[in-house]
Amino acid sequence: MNKIIRKEALNDSIIRITISEADIAHHAKPGQFAILRVNKDGERIPLTIHNVNGDEVSFIYQIVGRSTFELSKLNVGDVIEDVCAPLGKPTEIEGVKKAIVIGGGAGSAIAYPIAKALNENGADVTSILGFRNKDLIILEKEFNDVSKLYITTDDGSYGIHGLVTNVLKELIEKDDYDCVYAIGPLIMMKFVALTTKEKGVKTIVSMNPIMVDGTGMCGGCRLSVEGKVKFACVDGPDFNGHKVNFDETIKRNNFYREFERKDYENHKCNLFKEVK
Repeated sequence: MNKIIRKEALNDSIIRITISEADIAHHAKPGQFAILRVNKDGERIPLTIHNVNGDEVSFIYQIVGRSTFELSKLNVGDVIEDVCAPLGKPTEIEGVKKAIVIGGGAGSAIAYPIAKALNENGADVTSILGFRNKDLIILEKEFNDVSKLYITTDDGSYGIHGLVTNVLKELIEKDDYDCVYAIGPLIMMKFVALTTKEKGVKTIVSMNPIMVDGTGMCGGCRLSVEGKVKFACVDGPDFNGHKVNFDETIKRNNFYREFERKDYENHKCNLFKEVK
C-alpha cells in the first residue's frame, strides 16, 4: 500500500512526499525513477526518486499539469494508486573522484541523490543550482551537507546573479573534473553540454521527456543520441550530453506543452464548478 507518510511544500509549486515502501527503498539507486498513478483513472507519470532512508522513499515534484495537481491534493494518510519502481538505469558514479553536479529548478531534486551518492563514495563534489529567484530555491541545506554549493538566480535576488553555465565555465577553466552531471530544463542541459564539450569534460544529462509505461513499449520517450533512437525509460534516463540531439527533443516536448496546459486549466475549472 503506497500510503503518504509525510508531505512538505518546498515552495509554492514544488512538493516533497514520502511513502513507506521497503521493496522500492531496498533496490532503488540514484538516477532511477518511478511510474505512478494518483488514482485508478489517472494517467501514468514519471517521478524521479529523490531520496531513500531505511524503508522510506521520497519524491519531489512540481505542479505543472493535471496529474501533478491531483497528486498535490493528496495528504498524509492518503494512498497513491500505483507506484512502480525502480525503473531506468542508475547513474554511473563509480571511479569518479571529482565531480560537478548541476540542478536547474525542480531538477535539483533529481540532482541531489547523485551528489549525495558521490559524496558517500568519497568523491570531491561541487554543486551548482540555478533558480529564477530566491523564492524558488529548494534543498539548499541538503546540498550544503554533501557538497560545495553555488546557487545562481536569474534576477540576482540570491547567490550569484546569472546562469549555472557562468559558474560552470569558471570552475572547469580553473580545475580538472572527472565528470559533470546536469539535470534540469532541456535548454539548460544543452548549454551545459556545449560548455563542457569545449574543455572535453565528460558530461551526463538526465533526460525526462514524455513517458507513459516506463518500459520502452509506448515510444513516447524516444530521443536521438549520436544519430540513433534511444528510449529514456530503458536506455537512460542518463545519457552522454555531448551526443544528445537536444534541439529535436526540445521540439518534441514543446509539441505537447499547450495540450497539457489546456488540460490542466480545464481540470481546475471543472473542480471549481463541482465545489460550487
